[in-house]
Amino acid sequence: MVSFKVAAAALLTMSAATAWQTSVPSFVSSKNMQRSAVETANMYSDRVAIRQTSKLNMVLKDPTKDEVGGRGGMFTASNSENRRVLPENPGDRPVMKVVYVVLESQYQSSMTGAVKRVNAGSDNMAVECVGYLLEELRNDETFEEFKKDVADANIFIGSLIFVQELAEKVVEVVQPRRDELDAVLVFPSMPEVMRLNKVGQFSMKSLGQSKSVVADFMKKKKQEDGSSFEEGMLKLLRTLPKVLKFLPSDKAADARTFMMSFQYWLGGSPENLEAMLIQLGQDYVEPIQKRMEGKTKVEAVEPVLLPDKAIWHPVAPDIVFETNEKYFQWYNSEFCPDAGIDPKTAPTIGIILQKSHINTKDDTHYVSLIAELESRGARVVPIYSGGLDFSGPVEDYFYDSANRPIVDTVINLTGFALVGGPASQDHAKASKVLKRLNRPYMCAVPLVFQSFEEWQASELGLHPIQVALQVSLPEIDGAIEPIIFAGREGATGRSVPLADRVNLLADRAMKWSALKNKKPQDKKIAITIFSFPPDKGNVGTAAYLDVFDSIKAVLKQLKAEGYDVGDAPMDKEAIMESVLNDPEAKISSPELNVAYRMN
Repeated sequence: MVSFKVAAAALLTMSAATAWQTSVPSFVSSKNMQRSAVETANMYSDRVAIRQTSKLNMVLKDPTKDEVGGRGGMFTASNSENRRVLPENPGDRPVMKVVYVVLESQYQSSMTGAVKRVNAGSDNMAVECVGYLLEELRNDETFEEFKKDVADANIFIGSLIFVQELAEKVVEVVQPRRDELDAVLVFPSMPEVMRLNKVGQFSMKSLGQSKSVVADFMKKKKQEDGSSFEEGMLKLLRTLPKVLKFLPSDKAADARTFMMSFQYWLGGSPENLEAMLIQLGQDYVEPIQKRMEGKTKVEAVEPVLLPDKAIWHPVAPDIVFETNEKYFQWYNSEFCPDAGIDPKTAPTIGIILQKSHINTKDDTHYVSLIAELESRGARVVPIYSGGLDFSGPVEDYFYDSANRPIVDTVINLTGFALVGGPASQDHAKASKVLKRLNRPYMCAVPLVFQSFEEWQASELGLHPIQVALQVSLPEIDGAIEPIIFAGREGATGRSVPLADRVNLLADRAMKWSALKNKKPQDKKIAITIFSFPPDKGNVGTAAYLDVFDSIKAVLKQLKAEGYDVGDAPMDKEAIMESVLNDPEAKISSPELNVAYRMN
């Protein structure tokens, strides 16, 4: 029953965490939930110990209680020195210096591991490496350090540089050094940054300005199927042999190196990145080339890649599943019985993941939420995309063979817009896909530009850039409840879950799933209206809108659809009177949020 007794005209200062505290949905008994939680935890522990592909390291203490320090950007105190790796015993080996700039920190661990592998295993080269998070370049001191590092670098690597003013900073530093650098590799980023690419005779200097095989291919794919730049790059990788035959042999070799490097980068593991560094060093860095004269080059190994899109589960015997049928054959028949989940009655939560976190095994925050949902009796369908367009995997994996949705709720853990991520969004396409699915769509927020410590200490809270990219833009798609659930460690850059918020996110997803099965007359609905500033006669005001007449229309439609509107008045004036002067309200609307009244 919908009670129309309004205690307050607006909710302006209620804590979201308090407002969202929920209990377990009625279709999972507390006894079953506890049993399932224990069994799921044991199963994860057993299987993960065997496979060692992911580790379920739940947060046992509040990471925000650590000290904040370091040098960083406007709202981040992270320090690029945490990402600097120096060769311990280079000996007489030539040292290749690599500088990289990335949007997020998940590559830090893999790059560090790759560099250490080269330094420990190569007789022909040693590597010095330093990485910068894009947002750190806002800080003047950090920007000067970045200039110094690029000034004596051999290789520059950039990825996902989509913030205009920071892209300009990167170009400002790298462009003057481009010809002196042995190689510049920029993976999907803004066009002006992509034009910095240089691998031997392969270049994107004229990207978007003149005719080229690469540009023509990208343009053709966009015309054919609306592919974004990154999607086009992925398709170019698959079509590489056909493209290279149109290039002169020397340019073909350099183009092949660039594309191989892109594949290694997408692979993301220390082994892939090690192969990329060795290939660049022996083919393009002169001191290393001279040292290797008369020696056999290290043969380039094929990149170890996951499919562009698939279903991933942290304890599955296969790394990924490329069809629903194969996934549910394993999940329903093997996993669910072990976890105490009934596939026939369990709610199903679709989860959208970022492939780079899976590639780099920086997946603890993903594993944490998956385990929490399963411990509550839910099935999960975790999907990913190799690019920034997640609409394809949604349509491929969230429907059954009869094109019926198989998910009850969807959680986007990337924090970005469904189509285009932090780059070029296509809200119309995203909206069309989500409308067809017609399920609650939550977009959770991993802290990208701040560590937990910085976020906790900041008076401003969430970084303004992140508010735009990971709250505002997803809301245009139709996303709800942007709950911060994970962040990164300042020193290692690895993602870690925040336990109480992972629990909250799991609870909310379960609640939304339970709501789907409720009859209209059993659902509870609250209507909140505008009232700011308080006690200024602004209750229910809105420019060019008749708020109370709109409420009347909504109530009428609810009643027609079977909702119990209780004693709600169906007259505009009566609705207004009940809101403004409800005798049972604990705080009258004109007095709401008045902390102090002057005489």
